[in-house]
Amino acid sequence: MSGNLFIVSAPSGAGKTSLVHALLNINPQIDLSISYTSRNPRPGERDGKDYHFVSREVFLAMTARGEFLESAEVYGNLYGTSQTWISQETDKGRDILLEIDWQGAAQVRRLFPESISIFILPPSMEALGQRLKGRGKDNDEVIARRMAAVREDVAHVAEFDYVIINDNLNEALRELNAVVLATRVRRDGQLIRHQALINQLQNPE
Repeated sequence: MSGNLFIVSAPSGAGKTSLVHALLNINPQIDLSISYTSRNPRPGERDGKDYHFVSREVFLAMTARGEFLESAEVYGNLYGTSQTWISQETDKGRDILLEIDWQGAAQVRRLFPESISIFILPPSMEALGQRLKGRGKDNDEVIARRMAAVREDVAHVAEFDYVIINDNLNEALRELNAVVLATRVRRDGQLIRHQALINQLQNPE
């Protein structure tokens, strides 16, 4: 039985990364796909843990070889997801989570229509601006650019299966984990996983 593929997208500053990391801490049955990127590491980021950091030239060569399930350019930087790794892990029955933008999500849905997509929204524009400034990772120009991009990001919210408002991290986490747990017990998957049990219950001896 193949694993499930979850897509989580959000405007920059909506708290997506914190929410995803919290989910991974409480749900050991799901693995995070580590994206490739051409951007430089931010302070504290580690290669192979946060991203696979490669040069723009290496990234473009990987794209030409068809190695990415999806790829996109965001704020001048390239991001992509390894198709080989995703296929290997889901074939083992592992659930995989992709933390990608709406462009990448659209590409993945075309290739994996059975994937489950979740969009994270901030509670307000004011909260979004405070979060972007509070994390101290970007200068004012970058923050302004990210704020201006919110309208474009949110315009794609209706393309997703689930929408979670990240006002309170614990509440948003409960909702995100509920989506994952509900997906695991869907009929078709359970019939395959527990066929022996179902047969036994139908034909007791």
